[in-house]
Amino acid sequence: MIEESVARRMAAQQTAAPADVQNPAAEKQASIITRDDLEGITFGGVLKVPRGAIVTAMAREIAADRQIALITEDAPGQSVALGADHGGFEMKEQLKTWLQELGYEVRDFGTHDTTPVDYPDIALAVAMSVARKECTCGIIVDGAGIGSCMAANKVPGIRAALCYDEATARNSREHNFANVLTLGGRMIQADALRRIVKTWLETPFGEERHARRVRKIAAIEAKYIRNPVE
Repeated sequence: MIEESVARRMAAQQTAAPADVQNPAAEKQASIITRDDLEGITFGGVLKVPRGAIVTAMAREIAADRQIALITEDAPGQSVALGADHGGFEMKEQLKTWLQELGYEVRDFGTHDTTPVDYPDIALAVAMSVARKECTCGIIVDGAGIGSCMAANKVPGIRAALCYDEATARNSREHNFANVLTLGGRMIQADALRRIVKTWLETPFGEERHARRVRKIAAIEAKYIRNPVE
């Protein structure tokens, strides 16, 4: 396990510290995360990092390239960036309470009432939180779920999927490594929506054969960021 390799390194470092360290006692308790700790983690995966660990520049570069989230070990298992426009506000409020009851950390990016707002603004806020690794994943609810999906997917590193049943939710995670879920608040009943969200959150990313294809999606994105279509 990756976490076990980090733990072993931490234990080894407790026996010695560099001579130029000003606070040897504190340094002995710190681990160092290197490129070796990222081996075996699939594209878009998660590495739990001990609190106070030092992450090398190379490890951060590899994590960014492979879109691996570096999550503090004692942080909540998943933090969800949640947002909705006026068409999805009521569903968002229900989802927020339900997710918190399930133990998820929820960051609410609005909207906060039924006053009309523009869904791209909400989608952007949620997508940026996920892209910056502030939250593990994102969920956006608007009237149909289509516009928010389009907007979120304009943010580099985001793989947003509009799901309308448990099968598409499962597929979007296992096959496409979706990190943002969009939903149509006016298209799905509350009980069905909860089943979709639960399936989506609990389905892990798939095998290497799927990761290889997702890397091609990332390569397309990277190409056209550097050379926009004229």
